[in-house]
Amino acid sequence: MHTFCSILSLLSCLGVAQAAASATPGSPAPSICATPEQAVHEQGYVPINGIAQWITVKGAACRNPVILFIHGGPGNALSPFAEAIYDGWEQHYTLVQWDQRGAGMTYAQQRPAEDVRLTVEQMRDDGIAVASYLRQHLGQDKVILMGSSWGSIMGVHMAKARPDLFHAYVGTAQVVNARQNEAGMYAQVMQLAQAARDTATVEKLTALGPPPWRDPRNFGILRRFDRKYEGLVTDAPPKHWWQPAPFYATPQALADAEAADDYSYIQFIGMQGDGMFAKVDLPALGTRFDLPFFLIMGEADLLTSPAIAHAYFDSISASKKSFTLVKRAGHDPNQAVLDAQWKVLREQVAPLLP
Repeated sequence: MHTFCSILSLLSCLGVAQAAASATPGSPAPSICATPEQAVHEQGYVPINGIAQWITVKGAACRNPVILFIHGGPGNALSPFAEAIYDGWEQHYTLVQWDQRGAGMTYAQQRPAEDVRLTVEQMRDDGIAVASYLRQHLGQDKVILMGSSWGSIMGVHMAKARPDLFHAYVGTAQVVNARQNEAGMYAQVMQLAQAARDTATVEKLTALGPPPWRDPRNFGILRRFDRKYEGLVTDAPPKHWWQPAPFYATPQALADAEAADDYSYIQFIGMQGDGMFAKVDLPALGTRFDLPFFLIMGEADLLTSPAIAHAYFDSISASKKSFTLVKRAGHDPNQAVLDAQWKVLREQVAPLLP
């Protein structure tokens, strides 16, 4: 018996899982993979650190390496779009999407109270619990950890805390330090607007003033200008990538996703600029990593500057590491970023796997 719960049987499944745990403490449930050739295609709620969290697992064969994706946002769950974006990858990897606490289907099932604050440490521990669950559930010794944007913050925290769970860390659009990244984005966007003689944008940025800010709206305003200027020098992703799969496209699911985004944004930025993002300083965690470490950065990324990421990368000590700069790419993923991720996985991560 395993703890993967369908939507309809969530409450009974949670009860069974808790009863099984209390009846046989320390005895893990068996893997669902009876043979290496067995395909796996599951979605549902799993009890993770006291709440039900949404996880999807899809792969052509249990023998394939497992990739745990840590989505961005923090509220922007990747589950609704994963099949379109990563179409074909499941032939070579078992792909795992996890809607984090306060995001997507997890938020829909278990909405945090407005006065409950999310913390990076709490969500790091959730991610570690998910990775541990996947090892048991799929009969794998380790998984590949992939994080992007907000997910890159989580990914580094997870990799530092439990490197034994992961074959490697692959970070895309890597955040390094909140104040440094935010100030760098403001300065770069201002410089681009001034060079383009974009008076309207320059005036609005001047009115904002440089970060840090206490008004939570300011980061969102700057992000709109950031996307504008990135869009001028990058290739857009295919439009079908961002059409949610039918399961996630019901009126209720879309409303829940929007509410989760709003909730998580405030948790990220904070009502006084004091949210989770303000505390992010990855170099302070230490720059030694006990696992291979790979970064993939869009050349035109204004939000998470490749220069800042490269300085961080240079400081890192790891058994193997590489830095990939992707042309015609910004902060948000496009086909060039996806191709770079695939290349790193096939050419650099794959040789490290048992």
